[in-house]
Amino acid sequence: MSGLFSGNGFSGNIKITQNEFLKLRDIIYELSGIYLQDNRRFLVENRFAPRLSELQLKSYSAYIEYLKKHPKGKSEELHMLTELITTNETSFFRDNPQLKVFRNYTLKELIDAGNKTGRREIRIWSAGCSSGEEPYTLAIILHEALKDDIRKWRIRITANDISTNVLKMAEKGLYTKYSLRTTPAHVISNYFIEKGNDIYQIKPEVKRLIKFGKINLNQDHSLKLVPKSHIVFCRNVIIYFDKEMKRKVLSAFHNNLLDNGHLYVGHSESLHIVNDMFKPRQHAGTITYHKI
Repeated sequence: MSGLFSGNGFSGNIKITQNEFLKLRDIIYELSGIYLQDNRRFLVENRFAPRLSELQLKSYSAYIEYLKKHPKGKSEELHMLTELITTNETSFFRDNPQLKVFRNYTLKELIDAGNKTGRREIRIWSAGCSSGEEPYTLAIILHEALKDDIRKWRIRITANDISTNVLKMAEKGLYTKYSLRTTPAHVISNYFIEKGNDIYQIKPEVKRLIKFGKINLNQDHSLKLVPKSHIVFCRNVIIYFDKEMKRKVLSAFHNNLLDNGHLYVGHSESLHIVNDMFKPRQHAGTITYHKI
């Protein structure tokens, strides 16, 4: 659910040249797999100027040299880079048509199969979980679907993001009323504790289903550590990757999914470039993808 550039931020005096932008773009792509289009140049300038001032650097060329030669190296600065290039606009129960399909078709199939075979296990991967609204929403839907029977099931939602800051927020499970703007009232009363001042705490029984952790979708070794999944959610993330990176990440999802596994991407994202790995299934208001 992470996205790129809200456009808000500090407007510094340090200007970036086209050549500097191209070099910095290459470094960001190498580290994260995120590809910045040419029209993002001035937004990069807007976002990165405060970081250069903090490091007491007078140009983007100096920052590029810092990334290449500083003893801490690129890997440690990656934290700052990802905080600068990503923004996280999300909410609970976002894109309800998709969630309705998840609840009424995908999840129902898994529950029916588990009850039939006695292997009551559901594993979901939320890749690009942002500040936690998506995985917590999925956990709530599982509680709603299974009711008291949820105790009979082995459920794990693996929730990952590249941003350390949003993961800290997710683990706290504290949200403002604005984050709950698309959430049904009965869900708020059943699964949140009101803390006052329009702050809500997710209940422990929801939280216990989720394991949060940092992941870089451009690092093969990290992707291989994610437990095999019945369902992968990666919404509003791959839209920011180029074709090569999309294929790499979607191949990782394909490898992660169990047989007949399900993939959910953002409503504006298409997998036509990898139709040899996933088969689309049309639903009212959305499309889901199934492992071939």
